[in-house]
Amino acid sequence: MKSGFLELINEKVVLADGALGTFFYEKGVDFGTKTDLLNITDPDLVYSVHEEYIRAGSQVIETNTFGAGRFRLSELGSNISVDQINFEGARLASKAAGREIFVAGSVGPSGVDFPLDTDEYSPGLLKDAFRQQMSALLEGGADFFILETFTYLDELLLAIEAARGLDQSVPIVAQMLFPAHGKTPLGLDAVDCALAAREKGCDVFGSNCGRGVKAMLQAVERLSEIRGRMPISAFPNAGIPEVIDCRMVYSTPPSYMAEKVEEMVKAGVRLVGGCCGTTPAHIKEFQKRLHLKRSSVRPVSPRASVGREAVAPRAAAGPGGLLASMPRDRLPLFVELDPPPHLDIGNVLQGAETLAGAGASCITLAENPLAVLRADNLSLAHIIKERFGIETVLHLTCRDRNVLGLQAQVMGAHFLGIRGILAITGDPASSSDQPGAGGVFDINSYGLVRMISGFNRGVNMAGRDMKAATDFSIGVAFSFKPRNPGLQLRRLEKKASLGAHFVMTQPVFDARAIESMMELTSHLDLLILPGLFPLISARNADFLHHELPGISIPAAIRERLHRYDKVEDQRKAGIEITRELIERVASFVDGLYIISPLNKWEVPVGLVHMVREAGWKGSGKLSRLTGDNA
Repeated sequence: MKSGFLELINEKVVLADGALGTFFYEKGVDFGTKTDLLNITDPDLVYSVHEEYIRAGSQVIETNTFGAGRFRLSELGSNISVDQINFEGARLASKAAGREIFVAGSVGPSGVDFPLDTDEYSPGLLKDAFRQQMSALLEGGADFFILETFTYLDELLLAIEAARGLDQSVPIVAQMLFPAHGKTPLGLDAVDCALAAREKGCDVFGSNCGRGVKAMLQAVERLSEIRGRMPISAFPNAGIPEVIDCRMVYSTPPSYMAEKVEEMVKAGVRLVGGCCGTTPAHIKEFQKRLHLKRSSVRPVSPRASVGREAVAPRAAAGPGGLLASMPRDRLPLFVELDPPPHLDIGNVLQGAETLAGAGASCITLAENPLAVLRADNLSLAHIIKERFGIETVLHLTCRDRNVLGLQAQVMGAHFLGIRGILAITGDPASSSDQPGAGGVFDINSYGLVRMISGFNRGVNMAGRDMKAATDFSIGVAFSFKPRNPGLQLRRLEKKASLGAHFVMTQPVFDARAIESMMELTSHLDLLILPGLFPLISARNADFLHHELPGISIPAAIRERLHRYDKVEDQRKAGIEITRELIERVASFVDGLYIISPLNKWEVPVGLVHMVREAGWKGSGKLSRLTGDNA
């Protein structure tokens, strides 16, 4: 075990490595594989990944043992050895590290549900399990412990006690999840957590994982209060993940992350690295931005990527009740409002009423977007339709319900008169603001489209007669990539073949991209509604571009917003950009899907008025889909 880590971190900023798990998946390891087992089954891969991070500039590398605790490994069978996996994980990292690089023994949460409210697990049992893992890590060559991704303070304190009981001198870095505003999902303040951890014997406190760079920066700014009492660490994710073909894809680029990491260092961070979605490319950019000395190591050969097969298109059937009810002589306008994260729905109802009066075609209501808890969208959709007479589109995700719950929700929407459903897989639950939240994903968006289409034919997933047929217009999401549209287009063709009727795209900011998208999808019997997101500040644009998956804002637009010093001027410019975009595309699009920025419905109200006053009718595709040529 090398000494001097605490002395080093008190002298200067120290750069750690990035993700192991998501990087293994990127290298071809099957999604869902228990990556801790790679220490035994593919040690060469683990060793090569450590080398890549050292080559990128990491001064600290973590062992591949985050989930290698007793209770998590017991799920795989009794033949799995906790001691062997952790020892080998530390040995491989130590071999790659040599004499100059520090090795952090990675220890994650136990896997036991907290708070401990049953007799099955006791604090003593959990501490014993932590000690077993930590002992093997020290024996394998770990220089210090990094306790990471803890949600519950009580569990973290048990892990610290276990480490201190094992070795009084070993350094301990403790990191927790702070999804927003420097608070845990249970509302505990980051500073209070840090002081409690320090009292138990923690040497460095910080945060890792969570909901992207912005949330991490908020946590760091809160923790800056303790910067004079103990070092702070920060290991942010590369944005919020998107599930594509059963893989987590993180979109935040290295340059943007490096810029924000520099802000974290200015706020007091002394140990910095990356969590989910970060790669050696991110670490290399951090090193350059922070002007840190690099280590050198021999190069590592990359592995080949895996291709995908195309899906042949097939025409979708029927428009469904929502589209059939819409006037044919004006451009369809779908406007999104998010249900509130509390029980006061007054503002959303006011927005819906105002938008209905302005001429919106329907209100779409998201379901717990970004896995953040919000009010039930089905109840709210029903209230809005009943009170204001405007149609509503219910977003339905595969994340929050199994196939029983999804089918029950579809039937409930039918009973309440909802005629439009947007079928989506849903954001991963790993970014949730609620403790213990997990994703279900019995099916994905393809399966959900197929399910709703079955209800439109009067049968459920089991093929049983429902004694009536629903009449839903089925919507799907589409993320258009102008430079490489093939994969997403094939996915859309498959959704059309399964019974989809309309498409709501991710926000698009370029009229040429919209024109190209409309041309490439013209062969499909789908109403294509390009997503429009009125930008309200330069900061808002940077966040969307760098941290939200599937959204790309042209540099010229971001530069245009940055010309203005005042936020109110940036907001005016953002709205003007959206107005200009509408003017360029309104004559040929099938409709528009307008998103309320930060739920500020006043912004789309003005845009709806603009469209209705201009009298744009769009492509006329709605008439063709509904068989009405008038």
